[in-house]
Amino acid sequence: MDHTTHEPEKRAHGTASWGAAVKATLHCLTGCAIGEILGMVIGTSLGWANVPTMVLAIGLAFLFGYSFTLFAVLRSGIGLKAAIRIALAADTVSIAVMELVDNAIIALTPGAMDAHLSDGLFWSALLGGFAVAFLVTTPVNKWMIGRGRGHAVAHAHH
Repeated sequence: MDHTTHEPEKRAHGTASWGAAVKATLHCLTGCAIGEILGMVIGTSLGWANVPTMVLAIGLAFLFGYSFTLFAVLRSGIGLKAAIRIALAADTVSIAVMELVDNAIIALTPGAMDAHLSDGLFWSALLGGFAVAFLVTTPVNKWMIGRGRGHAVAHAHH
């Protein structure tokens, strides 16, 4: 029996490179950042309370995060229903970890929740939260990709 034919498969599902994890996390961060910034800007500019603003920001982060993967998978010719399932499987954990960490940073930064769009504190807490979320989410994505989950699911259809 020739074991060399199984080696690439074993490697693909056993470990993932840090480069692949960084790329997957940046992909996720882009969608999350667009959605979250948009939600924070909308809620803050409309004078909404903190909770509805965060709910909108988190909802839009998931929406934009999923949409990036969804559109990429749809371009490969897969039907909408299957593409939605792939996007959910690829991005849910990554987006959830990113949003949990990012919003915790914002919530725990004194004064950040009451800062206005023109305040440096608003932007530094938001961008600082993204940086910390990226650092926490990258190892999570590395672990998931190494097990054939997360972004590995979407990359099989690109």
